[in-house]
Amino acid sequence: MNKSEIRKKILKIRKKNISKNLYVNFQDILNILKKNKITGRLVGGYYPYNYEYNVLNILEKFEKKKYKILLPKIKKNFQMNFFKWSFNDPLEINKYGIPEPISDNVLYPDILLIPIAAFDKQLNRIGYGGGFYDRYIKKIKEKKKIITIGLAYSFQRVKKVPVNKNDMKLDFIVTNK
Repeated sequence: MNKSEIRKKILKIRKKNISKNLYVNFQDILNILKKNKITGRLVGGYYPYNYEYNVLNILEKFEKKKYKILLPKIKKNFQMNFFKWSFNDPLEINKYGIPEPISDNVLYPDILLIPIAAFDKQLNRIGYGGGFYDRYIKKIKEKKKIITIGLAYSFQRVKKVPVNKNDMKLDFIVTNK
């Protein structure tokens, strides 16, 4: 199967399973940060869309632990940047229907939590096909050390994700199992 076929199949399964209470353990993420000696306090998250893993409870726990939360804003040419956001801050809806922060102050996360359509055990991921995260990860890794953690449901795992030269492997993938 090609990426498009895998994406379509897994997104259909994800939509059917969204009502089940499946959660990623926040402590698993903290353990990854501790084991890898990650001391940075800027967490790049995302606002869940199209039945993605709902990361808001994790972002809220990070905020309570005094981390700064950053959310992405889509720019032209399939680019994006991250901006400070707090649960008390308003959001505006972008052209894709995804809420984005209003802030104009670009920040670079130390920890990047990434949505996934499908993934494999080699830490490859499939997103929605725009390459936003691949381009962003490549760009930011040239600027600073960052840890990338994909968030998914265990049923989104596939045997093998087809990869090309532009695909960026993640450092970790955390699921509900």
